[in-house]
Amino acid sequence: MATEGIEAVFLETHNWGRAAKFFQALGYDLEFATDHNSGQLRNGDGPYVFIAEIPEDREPQTQIVLKVPDADAFRADPAVEVVTPFEDTHFGTRLMTVRDPDGRLWSLQAPRKEQP
Repeated sequence: MATEGIEAVFLETHNWGRAAKFFQALGYDLEFATDHNSGQLRNGDGPYVFIAEIPEDREPQTQIVLKVPDADAFRADPAVEVVTPFEDTHFGTRLMTVRDPDGRLWSLQAPRKEQP
């Protein structure tokens, strides 16, 4: 099973409000905001942008997230270095981290299956 393109961009910021306003000025709609200075925006049916505020002493990072329809069915090709296998997240998905040949980290995200 392969990935299905870009699902999201995760952004870290030092100012959630300013970052959200920036993306809204570019045509993104706020889908939801959390009570801890983060939230999700989307422009049409394209990938969503999730923005999270971090402390001033940390350098903001950007992470592109690739979509995987089923974590249990996904098998990484031997050419793909798996850094962390799929793990459940606190926000209702499963996330895997891989490293490309130049050392960049990529996230692969799949829906979390409901427990029977």
